[in-house]
Amino acid sequence: MLKKIVKKNKVIMNLYHRVDLRYRILLSTISPELSSKFLYKRAFAKKLDLNNPITLNEKLMWLKLNTYYNNPLITKCADKYMVRDYIKECGCNEILNDLIASWDSVDEIDWASLPNKFALKCNHGSGYNIICTDKKEFDIDNAKAKLSKWMKEDYWRHYAEVNYKYIKKKIICEKYIETDSGFLPDDYKVYCFNGKPWCVMVCVGRESGHPKYYFFDRNWSLLPLNKDSRNVSKDFYMDKPEGIDGLFKYAEMLCKPFPFVRADFYLANGKTIFGELTFTPAGALDSNRLPETDIKFGQMLCLSSEK
Repeated sequence: MLKKIVKKNKVIMNLYHRVDLRYRILLSTISPELSSKFLYKRAFAKKLDLNNPITLNEKLMWLKLNTYYNNPLITKCADKYMVRDYIKECGCNEILNDLIASWDSVDEIDWASLPNKFALKCNHGSGYNIICTDKKEFDIDNAKAKLSKWMKEDYWRHYAEVNYKYIKKKIICEKYIETDSGFLPDDYKVYCFNGKPWCVMVCVGRESGHPKYYFFDRNWSLLPLNKDSRNVSKDFYMDKPEGIDGLFKYAEMLCKPFPFVRADFYLANGKTIFGELTFTPAGALDSNRLPETDIKFGQMLCLSSEK
């Protein structure tokens, strides 16, 4: 009863989130491993066993603290600006979204020069995105405040994601992506294990505010790997999207060096557009997958210590 009352009180919850963030930042600064163990225990109510990791979340924690730590290639590819060079090195220039500009600080941005629609993001973390669909209605002061706040943050400390630790912070502006109908394109997140794509998670309905996530294999058969995919109606059907086979081929070209990576793309009017490479989805604390899926994915990921 008390918990329900507290959760409904916005003032108390805002205070809780601020205190919690400061604690996580402090703990990550002192010891990324200690922070990871704390976060894992809180999320899953069990200890993180780094000596014998089994699930995908556990193995990603191990990778984060070992293989990914201060790894130049991982740092480059986790960087939403520098990853563009990696995409070019893989011979995939054509899937890069148009880069309008990049800056080292908010004060450098020439707002008047930006097009009517655009996407802003910081390169050193997750969730640092601002979308403009109409420049006349765009709140520049609010955007400046957000960007200034994000540029001051060391995002890696939030969840001890050391793969973001050594990124040189930048603000980038990219072309706004939309379909011919004027809608946001669906997200396609390809799960790649030991250099090979295995399945894709499709995110639909983002504009409604209630997105759904469905897993499909390379033959476009639905996989019951999460609640949305498992709880579909008997008559559920989703057309195989134009360009999905090519999207998988691009994922295969990009994922080769990595024990695990989630390669994120958009499909706009059949054209593959690169989004980002994600090495620790949900900070390696993903509870949206079914427990049995986390084990299955863990079995598919071979760590260097297991070879």
